[in-house]
Parts: sequence; structure tokens; C-alpha cells
Amino acid sequence: MFLVGATGLLITWKDQLQFKPKSQESVANNRTLISLDVIKNNAVKHIESLNLSPEINRIDYRPDKGIAKVRFENHFTELQVDCYSGEIVSEKQRTADLIEMIHDGSILDFLFKNQSTPIKLFYSTATSLGLMFLSFSGFMLWLKPKQLKKLKQ
Repeated sequence: MFLVGATGLLITWKDQLQFKPKSQESVANNRTLISLDVIKNNAVKHIESLNLSPEINRIDYRPDKGIAKVRFENHFTELQVDCYSGEIVSEKQRTADLIEMIHDGSILDFLFKNQSTPIKLFYSTATSLGLMFLSFSGFMLWLKPKQLKKLKQ
């Protein structure tokens, strides 16, 4: 229960604590957008130079800001790529994603490479039922003395 509370608090304050990389803006003079394939290839080449897995989870393409955010499947690195030049403008860790995975229990599915989320489902169900039980029992502990006091009168 403490872990759920602590990680929930960190998720609430993730922007203020800067657990997510700030979005960069393009500084390129060229105003012709490059293709997603070029962005992908540049991101993969850069991440391979760091000896990290190049398997991409998603590309968050923001042409109005001139930035594409590339997130990877097997680690928490985020690359921000300039959509005009293809240059890597930021390389940061997505701490917020790690905290969220700890919070909802999916970190174990990630570590064991489960295709589905059986551990997350069990963890979330057990935690939710536990919190519901604590709420109910706390209410009963508050209510019973009041009822007993009323009966004595």
C-alpha cells in the first residue's frame, strides 16, 4: 500500500519534479519536413551507438513544434529528433514512465518480458481490493463506537 501511495504521489508531481523530458523546439533553418523513415533511421543509428536496443515503441510526431519524440520498447530512453534536419536534439530518460510502471505493477511484466500483463492485473486487483477493505474496515472502526455509545444511553 505504501508503494502505491508513494508512486501515486510521484506521478502527481512528475511535471514539477521534471521526471519527463521537456519538449525541445526545432532550430533548423530548412523548413521542409523530413520523412518518418529518416527520423526513425537517425534515432536507431544513435541509440545503437549507445549499445541500447533499437526496438521502437512509438514515435510522437509533432510537426507544429518541429520535433519527433522517439520512445523505445526495452529501455526508458527518449530521443527528440528535429523534423527538419534529422538531428538528435535531446536524449533523456523517461523517469515518469518507470514510476508509472512501478505504481501499476507492470514493471514486473516489463522485466519478465510478458506479452500480456498478468502480473499487473493481479497486482492492481489485489491492491484495489486491499484499499477497499481498508476503507470499509476503517469506516466500521469509526462507526461501531458511535453505535455502542448510542446503545449505552
